Amino acid sequence: MDPPFEEKYKSLLTNDATLLSKDKDDVIMSDYEEHELPIIDLHRLTLSSSEREQCVKEMRQAACEWGFFQVVNHGIPQEILERIQLEQRKLFRRPFSEKAEENILNLSCYTWGNPSATCLRQLPWFEVFHIPLTDISKISGEYKSLRESIEAYTATAEKLAKDLSEILAEINLGVSSTFFQENCQPETSYLRMNRYPPCPFSSEVLGALPHTDSCFVNVLHQDQIGGLQLWMNGKWISVKPNPEALIINIGDLFQVASNDVYKSIRHRVLASKQAERFSLAYLYCPRKDAVIESGMKPSMYRKFTFGELTEQNARDVRETGNKGGIPRFLM
Repeated sequence: MDPPFEEKYKSLLTNDATLLSKDKDDVIMSDYEEHELPIIDLHRLTLSSSEREQCVKEMRQAACEWGFFQVVNHGIPQEILERIQLEQRKLFRRPFSEKAEENILNLSCYTWGNPSATCLRQLPWFEVFHIPLTDISKISGEYKSLRESIEAYTATAEKLAKDLSEILAEINLGVSSTFFQENCQPETSYLRMNRYPPCPFSSEVLGALPHTDSCFVNVLHQDQIGGLQLWMNGKWISVKPNPEALIINIGDLFQVASNDVYKSIRHRVLASKQAERFSLAYLYCPRKDAVIESGMKPSMYRKFTFGELTEQNARDVRETGNKGGIPRFLM
């Protein structure tokens, strides 16, 4: 079932551990401060105007200060979450030879590790199915149950992401009130299913490398294993799992649209020596030709299309192993 990490990356795992940078950004410790993300009860949006106003205020404050927050009473039924969790686990537990086939699910969507890694800090210990929602209809045959669970989940996650994005844009960002309706259609987003296998080299290797998300918001559903960390105030902090909540994080596009009022925070996932970890990310994205800019002046970023950003990130990953992200579009 597991990808052959130790076989493929044998030279890195045996020779590179002593070469790792010991900068505080790279070192992997055994203990980190654990924090609970701000919790937003979305039911308060349906109550009195004062309750709604306070709920929105807390949400915006979390987006400014943390770039991450948790939501409860989010509108995604528990049975839909449980069903897609089950289908996700079934998919990842297929034989590796089957997962690695070029057209599993009738898509080219499976990756693991990093084939261009030249050192351990470029090696993520995970396997991923990254599915454009335009391609869900291609999933058929023996994967019909998986397709149905994805359709049910993404329909509810799309509504949640759209509602939150419109609320976050209500303050004077210069974002058109119809922007999300016109540019972020259900089929323009992505679903990312992640599995982090047990890692015998967890003191040298990360589950997911430090990154930000190239979207407006990410709706994250994770299990209770833990391992998610945020780069805050010059150090890594661990996020305490909450079985009742989904995690929402601000992506690069909202940081640009808000002129850095909202923060797209760098985050990573630790590898676990004994436990496997699963997570599910719904990346709320616009059309490739959607123009991303801030209406706040002076703007810190030049305007660009979402397609330009994704193409630039792909070039950066090919050339350096990491995406340059929105700093490349600073004025």
